[in-house]
Amino acid sequence: MIFNGRISCGKEKHVKELVIGARTDNLDQVIAFVDENLEEADCSMKAQMQIDVAVEEIFVNIAQYAYAPAEGEAVIRLDTEKDPGAVTITFIDSGVPFNPLAVEEPDVTLSAKDRKVGGLGIFMVKRSMDDVAYEYADNKNILTIKKNI
Repeated sequence: MIFNGRISCGKEKHVKELVIGARTDNLDQVIAFVDENLEEADCSMKAQMQIDVAVEEIFVNIAQYAYAPAEGEAVIRLDTEKDPGAVTITFIDSGVPFNPLAVEEPDVTLSAKDRKVGGLGIFMVKRSMDDVAYEYADNKNILTIKKNI
């Protein structure tokens, strides 16, 4: 189910939403949804690639861990602003409460064989996005990433 809407609050803002099963086999649909909207927003290829990596990391984590071993839905809300150019993507799930921003950052100075497994994906998300925020509200995980484009 996709909601497409336009909201005006002093500046032009577009909000689109995708509600989809939180399964890794839906990743292609999620990336296609994001890319279609990034292209409409005249997003640079570099920013689009960074956003795609972040979206993949976050959605796959939701798909693998939020509802395990059961299944649930994920909401991907994409807001684009024209002036200044920015994209905000919000991931919402009703799975197990989990704040990925509270996870200890990996020591990237160590070799791969000496590092603990895990944590590198959200580390990359935090480094490549302009803002990353998490909240748990109304029994939902809400992770928001923002990229200035």
